[in-house]
Amino acid sequence: MKKLLMATAACAAMPLAAFAQDKPDALQVGVTGFLTGPASVFGVPAKDAAEILAEDINADGGIQGVPLELTFIDEGAGTEVLTTEYRRLVENGADVMLAAISSGNCKTIAPLAEDLEVINIMWDCGTQTIFEEDDYNYVFRSQAHAGTEMLATVAYLLKTMPDFETIAVVNQDYAWGRDSWDIFSAALKALRPDVEVVGEFFPKFGSPDFSTEISRLQALQPDIILSTSWGGDLDTFVQQASQRGLTNSSTFVLPLAESSLERLGSSLPSGHIVGARGDHYWNHPERRDDEDFKSFMAKFEEKTGSKAIYPVFHMSQGIAAMKAAYDKAAEANDGNWPSEDQVIEAMAGLEFQGLGRPVTIREDNQGIEAQLLGMSVQGGELPFATLENIMIFDGDELTTPVGEESVSWVGTLDQEWLDGLTVDTYEN
Repeated sequence: MKKLLMATAACAAMPLAAFAQDKPDALQVGVTGFLTGPASVFGVPAKDAAEILAEDINADGGIQGVPLELTFIDEGAGTEVLTTEYRRLVENGADVMLAAISSGNCKTIAPLAEDLEVINIMWDCGTQTIFEEDDYNYVFRSQAHAGTEMLATVAYLLKTMPDFETIAVVNQDYAWGRDSWDIFSAALKALRPDVEVVGEFFPKFGSPDFSTEISRLQALQPDIILSTSWGGDLDTFVQQASQRGLTNSSTFVLPLAESSLERLGSSLPSGHIVGARGDHYWNHPERRDDEDFKSFMAKFEEKTGSKAIYPVFHMSQGIAAMKAAYDKAAEANDGNWPSEDQVIEAMAGLEFQGLGRPVTIREDNQGIEAQLLGMSVQGGELPFATLENIMIFDGDELTTPVGEESVSWVGTLDQEWLDGLTVDTYEN
């Protein structure tokens, strides 16, 4: 155990809140992300964002006067290395961990964090099962999960293209691809039971060739092709589909494609549905004129030469959640540096804001996050698609209620639920 309990016999019975914690020289924060391999297209921008955010916080005096020190772990090295390095960091004194990108890694890290008794903020992984299958004291999520993201996608599709009759799916063959389709298809069956699923394809994760799937899709000619794939897999699939004209005959619904727009260039034509795993977009219609937003975006582009994508926003929320929790706990502790237990207590009902709309941590430690989707459009000043016909959905209405299981709950939804959703619309 990393915790050292130091007390004298005279004060052992005093309540924890009575102690004024000594401020540490630095707040030690471990951050996991894919820094190598195909998924580094997510992890490296997130690392860049974390460094910018930490520099800004430290330049402003730190968190309650304490500077941040970040240490990064590469998820690309594999689960065994990840868990070994995670444990090492915690046992060497890490105060907070921000982990992870991979849903599989989150399932491994959550019980490990609980065992090590370290605060872990899940800053990016999407699996909905974390808080549906277990209860945690030390683990929190600073963004939405797959259920929220898939329901937003279904809602946008039904509101913008209500007359489609057939759909096919091409998802990566692992937990995220399967789970996200389970949620999407359950919602579609509940809301549009007349829609026919004409094809379900689950190519191997990291597949370099989608010619078989594309040929089958060209023969099936579905109105809609859904893919919740991400990173290099999504890029390759869309590029190959575009080369063979599939993007001209079917409408693609791509809930994670916001992160691929710049890399795809002209391969994704106008008229396809793009999601952002939250209200994440470098040209966010509600935030783009805010000075702090503009300042960060300028720093990020100067550092990386690229637009910010959703892992950048998710990292901003993870760090914002951590800072807000320490600030709230310190305020409740008469301005003194808080204990770990006080920080955990402060997470209950915590509201914080990264680069998007405010996020709230609800009673089961799950973050409630708004969702942004739009339609791809080419022909602007940039050499890649941007978004128009943007909708931002309220996250609470899309998130599985506490104590419910996502696939079962979405199966109970109806047209009244869809019509009653809170949504703000923007042309671009």
